[in-house]
Amino acid sequence: MSDSFRLEKIPYRRFRDFIAPGADRFAILLALLEELRLAPSVVTLAGNRHILISSETEGHPEERGPAGKGRAADIILAAHYDRAAGSPGANDNGAAVFMLIETALKMREDKTNPWRIIFTDKEELGPGEGIRDQGSYTLAKHLKEKGFNKSRVFIFDACGAGDTLIISTMTDRLLKNDRRPGTARTRYLAAQLRGQALKTARDILLERVLLLPTPFSDDAGFLRAGIPAQTITVLPAEEAVPFISFLRNKPDFADALISREVQELHGRNFIPATWRSLNGPGDNQSRLTPRHFEQVVRFARALCRD
Repeated sequence: MSDSFRLEKIPYRRFRDFIAPGADRFAILLALLEELRLAPSVVTLAGNRHILISSETEGHPEERGPAGKGRAADIILAAHYDRAAGSPGANDNGAAVFMLIETALKMREDKTNPWRIIFTDKEELGPGEGIRDQGSYTLAKHLKEKGFNKSRVFIFDACGAGDTLIISTMTDRLLKNDRRPGTARTRYLAAQLRGQALKTARDILLERVLLLPTPFSDDAGFLRAGIPAQTITVLPAEEAVPFISFLRNKPDFADALISREVQELHGRNFIPATWRSLNGPGDNQSRLTPRHFEQVVRFARALCRD
């Protein structure tokens, strides 16, 4: 299947509108989900509008309570739909949003066990803002209040360019020097999420899978609110393999993926080109590799069958 042909398929027909300059991404996404009869509901928290869809089609997904113990709907798939000012936001994070819509359509068709997807707002932070300003922080606190504190959360971010699935290890970095009560359990839960992601990738026979620290994402807000989340991203093999070799010799360089100040000190040129293009005008459709979208969709579906 050619890349251009895939972007003409449902639901990708609205993708160009979604990444257009000045696009109202919230309105486009909400209208598309309604058109596809995915019964979206909106949860507004601290001025941020998160969109929820679920296999349970009656009422608001966040009002129905958590799924039964051990059921697949204990898993939440998430992708942020906002973008940085001045960026088309094709890879960050338009591609993952549309992949999760495709995932929802396929899970509805094959009657997968209960599933829940959240499209989050306010992942991108402005000058002077911190993790507590992130939409995922107040969302995670809300989910805890609703009884979803034991949900397994998988964040899909920048999944549109490349052939290698990256399972983030950044939570380890964020918790490295944390001595607060409960941190040991948080590390344990984070390790469980990573183990599930690795097992799922093996079960569906993905050929290219790596563990790597990744840039700042919604996992930071979830973690600060007390819910570990596992970020999933994608890189081209020709960028991922040299980067993992580089990190073996300079493991502290992972800090540059979190802090722009550290990037300036240590050099952005060592960061994979795909990640360097995020949040800028270069994050456009030409960087995407839609021929590889299917492996992310297969992976997301398999997580919900676990």
